[in-house]
Amino acid sequence: MAEEEWGGFDIAHNLSSHGDRPGDGPRLCFVGQAMKRRDTLLHLKRFKVDDLKRRLATLEGMGADLERKLADLEESVARERQRANDTDIGRLAFPSFVRSIDGRRENIRNSLTDIERERSQCHEEMAAAYQDLKSMELAIEQEARRASEAEARREQSRVEEMAIVRHLRKHAMRPT
Repeated sequence: MAEEEWGGFDIAHNLSSHGDRPGDGPRLCFVGQAMKRRDTLLHLKRFKVDDLKRRLATLEGMGADLERKLADLEESVARERQRANDTDIGRLAFPSFVRSIDGRRENIRNSLTDIERERSQCHEEMAAAYQDLKSMELAIEQEARRASEAEARREQSRVEEMAIVRHLRKHAMRPT
């Protein structure tokens, strides 16, 4: 196969399995490079969607953990309230305990708000990334379908050409 260098891309002559045919000329070999770029881009988009899914799962886990901590604080306040009623010292110490718990509770609620905001943002990013991925996959499927249709048309053209040649040979050999 003859190859030349042109503008950084290989030019290869289009040779069919039947040999050189008239009208076949050089064509650029962009297909391999385009496929590599497209596959890399597709892989990158899939990775981004997977990464956002992992991030979302992490955020949901953190939110659930903070919810459990908040529930534990509520339970500990109820337990301490019960104990505080049992002794005089407990009744005196309970208000300061509640103040410290209120500070922790407020910090946990602020963290939950931040996580919810980040989770919402992550959902939006994931929806956009997923849409990009699906649109690219659809484009690749359409491109493959067009390529297979073009190949089918070329094959049909070859079959028709062979039929015409056979017909002409058959009629050329007849004595007139």
